[in-house]
Amino acid sequence: MGQPRILIVEDERGLTQTLSWYLTREGYEVVVTHDGAEGLRKAQTLLPDVVLLDVMLPGMSGLDVCRELRAGERTKDTPIIMLTARAEETDQVEGFARGADDYVTKPFSNKVLLQRVKALLRRSEGAGEPGDVVEHMGVKIDRVRHRVTVGDEAVVLTPTEFKLLLCLLRQPGRAFNRHQLMDAAIGEGSIVLERTIDVHVKTLRQKLKEAGGANDLIETVRGVGYRFREAAAV
Repeated sequence: MGQPRILIVEDERGLTQTLSWYLTREGYEVVVTHDGAEGLRKAQTLLPDVVLLDVMLPGMSGLDVCRELRAGERTKDTPIIMLTARAEETDQVEGFARGADDYVTKPFSNKVLLQRVKALLRRSEGAGEPGDVVEHMGVKIDRVRHRVTVGDEAVVLTPTEFKLLLCLLRQPGRAFNRHQLMDAAIGEGSIVLERTIDVHVKTLRQKLKEAGGANDLIETVRGVGYRFREAAAV
């Protein structure tokens, strides 16, 4: 297996030089671009293992790049870590809503970022490990093919959404709190907002419904979190 390829899309050249040196030293192949539109083209052409994507970019914003990557058939599952100097909650929620898998606020430690990269790579590799097909209430998850269907309709999910749905679908009827879901879908030790899970659940509900799933397959448990519906409504 070759070196994992990291695409850095960031307009701060001092930062890209530092990150490129550090990640190369850690054994990664690193590609750098300083423009949003060019970053999108490189991601579509090179198909990197992880994209480090700045929010504020010349030519095309990082949020728009993220959205386009998620819409592309070849790039829809590419792990994306958003980089930003802005720490406002709305920015973080918007990034996750566009399909980002993780979010790091500048300034950050290179070691912290490296751990985030490794966590995303482990999740991507884990999706291909042997495992049973999980199916309930018309929703089927094939872990080997990393595929989700509702009936005969395929559902396109981000890696984080896939992990979140798998966690819920494995134990229908069980209520998970937001911290448990964050650990399962985003990774233990990740520093994210609880509202992030709410955004992912909202998107999941919409995608399952659009594919023909029953309404409210993912139920809100007041004061706790969420659960996948145990049985069809009578």
